Amino acid sequence: MDLLVYLIIGCEIGFWVLLAAGLCTRYLLHRKRLGLALLACVPLLDVVLLAAAGADLARGGTAGSVHGLAAFYLGFSVAFGHTLIRWADVRFAHRFAGGPAPVKPAKGTAPYRRGLWIEYGRVLIAMSIAVAVLLAMIAFLAAPGETGELWDWVKRAGLVAGIWLVAGPVYGMFEQPGETRTVQPGAPIRR
Repeated sequence: MDLLVYLIIGCEIGFWVLLAAGLCTRYLLHRKRLGLALLACVPLLDVVLLAAAGADLARGGTAGSVHGLAAFYLGFSVAFGHTLIRWADVRFAHRFAGGPAPVKPAKGTAPYRRGLWIEYGRVLIAMSIAVAVLLAMIAFLAAPGETGELWDWVKRAGLVAGIWLVAGPVYGMFEQPGETRTVQPGAPIRR
């Protein structure tokens, strides 16, 4: 397996390790600044991944699926990382620090639908970042004639955005209103 694949896996593991370490430090050890510093290190993983993917192509590596996957990972990490950290922070604070219970808007309501559109906006940001990285790889790093796989990933970005649009906000427009729920600690969260 390509070294870049291991790096992508390592970055994903590193994300969760830094997230858990930051939240535990912040709420269990009551070291808020250190916890915030650990959480602030999460974007450094994206920088490492981007540099590694670019360096691999610059030293003559063949542009392939792993480079496309790295671009997608980077896009989603940048677009959704802060939101995921905030989501985990609210739940961790509720469970371990007496914070308020997270509230999830009921399906079919205006706040629920607005949330689906906001989430879709993040998908568009993620795909835009991924496509920009892919185009930069094509223009500056990939050898001529070895860009076909990267162009395929550009097309996949459009496909992902289209599927998410239909499965998210468009589908959500037809859901019947339900009741607002307070998410209890340890309870599974369902869409």
